[in-house]
Amino acid sequence: MTCLEGSVVLVTGGAGFLGRRIVAALDRCSALPVTVRSAEYDLTDQEQVRSVLRKLRPQHVVHAAAVVGGIGANRAHPASFFYDNAAMGVHLIHEAWRAGVERIVIVGTVCSYPKYSSVPFLEQDLWSGYPEETNAPYGLAKRMLVVQAQAYRAEHGLDASVVIPTNLYGPGDTFDPETSHVIPAMIRAMVEARRHGADRVTLWGTGLATREFLHVTDAAEGIVRALEDYHLPEPLNLGAGEEISIRDLSALIAGLTRFEGEIGWDTSKPDGQPRRSVDGSRARELLGWRPTIGLRDGLAETVRWYERSREPVGVGP
Repeated sequence: MTCLEGSVVLVTGGAGFLGRRIVAALDRCSALPVTVRSAEYDLTDQEQVRSVLRKLRPQHVVHAAAVVGGIGANRAHPASFFYDNAAMGVHLIHEAWRAGVERIVIVGTVCSYPKYSSVPFLEQDLWSGYPEETNAPYGLAKRMLVVQAQAYRAEHGLDASVVIPTNLYGPGDTFDPETSHVIPAMIRAMVEARRHGADRVTLWGTGLATREFLHVTDAAEGIVRALEDYHLPEPLNLGAGEEISIRDLSALIAGLTRFEGEIGWDTSKPDGQPRRSVDGSRARELLGWRPTIGLRDGLAETVRWYERSREPVGVGP
């Protein structure tokens, strides 16, 4: 028996890439997850957030809904990324307190960390500088929810915490070239190039930036573990502290997608944050959580999923 058994848990974004895995993890520990869809409720509207909580009456909330995208999407829509993410979180935390919700966990973002923070990122370094400019509106919107969660804990006794997973990937990710992150963008580019007989793909930036990646299933398990057992005001990183350069990542994905052509780099496009990797030692110590899916295995699974799920693409004349 877990402390969540029989508990009604609202998962915002529960039909999304991460949210579906959180719902599955809650099912495994005998909780009663409920979800809302953006087509039904606009969580940027305070009255609709209040209506959701009144209707579903959850004991706990996991806020996984977010407007997300890669560097291109963040550069094109900075206002939307700031407003939508800030508004959803602000209204949900406030109305959760008003509704008497026992516990709320906010899913933050590694984009909140300063551009030049020491690596691996420590939770106490969150405030040591400004985020990388291309995703600063999104990162700062999420960073403000850390402040709000701590403020509502201090004044109202709301048991609110923020978890910060590093970059997520896995089957079911967004492969739309306009909004995808680096792993699905590379997989799509290389699979399509191979299938169309192209001998070159061109990727953004120099390839010298580094990233850490966390399989979405591991992230969901960590978030549910935090919902059960993490009751502190400080944010909590989820990750293993393992970096890989974008160039090395591209070579790994080329091998897994069987793309044998040339990989070029468009250096007129930004790299984003120079380095990105988190220190996950507190999650290991406090929750006993650590990732279980290695990067190569997770990438191979994601490539297989994409190749099975994509619509057939005919070769043009």
